[in-house]
Formats: sequence, structure tokens, C-alpha cells
Amino acid sequence: MSDSIIEVSDVSVMFRLYRERVDSLKEFMIKKMKRQIAYDEFWALQNINFQVGKGEAVGLVGKNGSGKSTLLKTVAGVLKPTKGAVHVKGSVAPMIELGAGFDMDLTATENVFLNGAILGYPKEMLEENMQNIVDFSELKDFMDVPIKNFSSGMFARLGFAVATIYTPDILIVDEILSVGDWQFQAKCHRRIHEMLERGTTLLFVSHSIEEVKKVCSRAILLNHGQMLMDADVDKVWERYNKI
Repeated sequence: MSDSIIEVSDVSVMFRLYRERVDSLKEFMIKKMKRQIAYDEFWALQNINFQVGKGEAVGLVGKNGSGKSTLLKTVAGVLKPTKGAVHVKGSVAPMIELGAGFDMDLTATENVFLNGAILGYPKEMLEENMQNIVDFSELKDFMDVPIKNFSSGMFARLGFAVATIYTPDILIVDEILSVGDWQFQAKCHRRIHEMLERGTTLLFVSHSIEEVKKVCSRAILLNHGQMLMDADVDKVWERYNKI
């Protein structure tokens, strides 16, 4: 346990799926106080247990709706588990949703400081690394353009460049490397490998087993919110194909 940088203990996450449409917050609050809101319980995760050691790269695989993104958000602290606990040691750089924390009306440069602040980066560090961010993202000619005009690939470039300007203890990546051209994807893989060599721990979600194999030796298989397997990537992929 002492060597683990991520500890997930009996974690379950439940969402309420409301059965009726409510047109306003006022109507929702009134019905809630009168106990007139009917809902179904949906358990996105059930009794998940695993540990990740410092410097490990672990892939999360499973079909759509298996709970992969929910698990990443729980580890990142975006979601609080309904049951169980998550213990994380060190700094976390989450790359879970493209554009999360971005203001669409601000320019790319302004969003570097906004997104960096959300990630906890000091303004001085962002200023010192601005040229590195511009160079890596290859957005030199677009830094003064409002990002509402950006493509999804440009979002990925900017988000990845900001999140990885320093070496975090834990990097959480959800499908972001599937966006953009293959040359930029290769750059991202190189940077991830450099971070792993410096001791960063990685949690990585991808629908592509080839992507997972490039950076991970271990994988966790999820299915309908339950953890089916935690083993070598090839063994997990063999089991995944039988689901």
C-alpha cells in the first residue's frame, strides 16, 4: 500500500436517472421538496478495487458505457464516489474532456492562463512556458483567435500542451490521443513516454488496443461498471474480445 500512488478501494458510483421532464430549476426544487421526483438508480461503478504504483502506465479498457470515464473522473476528483474511497498521492493532470475549463469566447492565449489556473499552475510558470506551449501545439498563427473557431484537433493540441508543460505525478488521459493527425499523436506519445521515464504515473483510456499497447503493459477491463480483470494488456484484450 505504501508504494501505491493511486489506491481505489471498494468504489461505487451511483447516478439518479429521473423519470420525468422538469422544465425549470424552480419546478424541480418544488417537486423535490414535495418528494414528487421519481428516479431510477444507475450504478456506473460497483465495488472497484485496484492500486497503481509510481511510474506505472495502466490502461482502462471496455465497451461504451462500461464505466471507464466515470472511473477516471473519480480518480481525478471530478466525481465523488457514492461508496468507497480513492486515495491519490501527488499532483494530477487530468485530460478527460476536450475543452473542459476553456472559455469559448477567449483567445487561445487567454485560455492557456485560464486552463492553467484551473490545473493549479502559477501564472509565472505559464508565462515562462508559453513558447513551449505554442511550439508543441503548433498553433502559432492561432493564439490570438477565439477558440470557438477551433476544430476538435486544435482543442486537443492546446489542451495537451497546457496539461503537460510540467511533469505531474499522475497523468489521466481519456481518448484525447485519438483526435488530431497521426504526426501530432506521435508527438503526444513521445511526450508521455518522456514523462513516464521521469516517474509520472499514467491512467489511459482508449478504444484502440494498439494505443494502449504503445504506452501500457497492464490493463484493467471494465464491463457494465464492474471490474472483470486486471492483468497484462494482451491477456486483458483476449478476455475483452470474448465479452
